[in-house]
Amino acid sequence: MIDALDRKILLELETDARQSFRDIARKLKVSIATVISRTRAMEKSGIIRGYSTRLDSEKLGYDIVAIVEIVVSKGKLLEVEDKIAKMPRVHQVYDITGQTDAIIIAKFPDRKELSQFVKSLLSMPYVERTNTHVVLTAIKEDLRLFA
Repeated sequence: MIDALDRKILLELETDARQSFRDIARKLKVSIATVISRTRAMEKSGIIRGYSTRLDSEKLGYDIVAIVEIVVSKGKLLEVEDKIAKMPRVHQVYDITGQTDAIIIAKFPDRKELSQFVKSLLSMPYVERTNTHVVLTAIKEDLRLFA
C-alpha cells in the first residue's frame, strides 16, 4: 500500500512525468534518493504502469466521442470485452451493473468510422445489442487519478 508521500510523488508525476527526481524532491522537501526509491518501488509493484503523454483528441481530429453500451449473451462477456479492448479507437472498456453488460468509450474522426465501429460490434458473436450515445460536450475529460 502507499502512504501520503507516495501519493504526493504520484501527484507530481501525474502533473508532469517529465520533471526530474531532483525537482520532485525539492518540491516535496525530501531527498532525491527517497523519490527515486519510492518511484522505483511503485513501478516494480505495478502501481506505476508506465509514462505517457496526454493528447488533445479534438485537435488531432477525433471530435466524436461515443459511449456504447453492449449486451452480451451466453456468458461470453470477458471474451467479447477482450476483443473489443484490442480494437482501434477504443479507450476504455468497463464491466457494469444494470441492464447492459459493458460500456465502451471510443473516439472517432467522423460519423462514418463510428458507424463502422458500431456495425462491427453488432456483427461480433454473442453481442446481442448495443446502445450508442454520442457526447455533445466534454465538461471534464481527465483520467489522472489525482486530478
